[in-house]
Amino acid sequence: MLPDKHSIREIKGFLSSLDEKEQQSYLNLLYNDKRKSIQNLVQKYQLVLTKKSAEKQRLLKLWDFEAELYQQNFKYIVGIDEAGRGPLAGPVVAGAVILPPYCSIEGLNDSKKINKNTRELIAEEIKAQAIAWAVGVVDATTIDVLNILEATRHAMLLAVGSLGSLPEYALVDGQKNPLLNIPQLGIIKGDSLSASIAAASILAKVYRDKIMDTYDYLYPGYLFAINKGYGTNQHIQALQSIGPCPIHRKTFAPIRFLGAKCI
Repeated sequence: MLPDKHSIREIKGFLSSLDEKEQQSYLNLLYNDKRKSIQNLVQKYQLVLTKKSAEKQRLLKLWDFEAELYQQNFKYIVGIDEAGRGPLAGPVVAGAVILPPYCSIEGLNDSKKINKNTRELIAEEIKAQAIAWAVGVVDATTIDVLNILEATRHAMLLAVGSLGSLPEYALVDGQKNPLLNIPQLGIIKGDSLSASIAAASILAKVYRDKIMDTYDYLYPGYLFAINKGYGTNQHIQALQSIGPCPIHRKTFAPIRFLGAKCI
């Protein structure tokens, strides 16, 4: 289709029918078209293609850590991450995911960089594609007994244990987990650097958020559905007004300084 023989409407329709590689080739032809409307169209499409290319490169790079392990003949690599270390209330939840090598999951990233609706959609895609996945949950009472670091490690252990004997190697967000009895690597900010850890971070976050939505009904007044147990101004004000409830972490400041009785 020669550009100078067609209207911008016809060109738009033709572009939309092409795949990305074909679009780029056709845009190269359009660069010579002197019409301003065509040049604006070229800029628009080129920007979209550039962003798509950058996203593909980002997603491909997420497999760098796994690629090294595949070369060492590790087949079942589990990514592990947690959600809920920092909140004043609710459980800590760990996700564990084994993905097929180099599987394509659009938008896969650190859960904190994805909005709620997109995160939930990606979580379903992860579950659909994963070789295996699981979550581990440790409640607030146990967090108070163990401390948050040990509780997080136990949540990870529970998640990995639910996968059975599959995992051969673990990629853990942050530091290694001494409770795990398989070879492992701790990766600082691993949820932005490893596909497996990113997937685990999304499953853990989505699962924990749903728990906190339920707690919002059980313990009204704290806005758990909004703050997910984190120490927002409204949450702190509720604590000062009505005191902590059974899912608050009593060893966390400022709760341990309130001296209030649980409701």
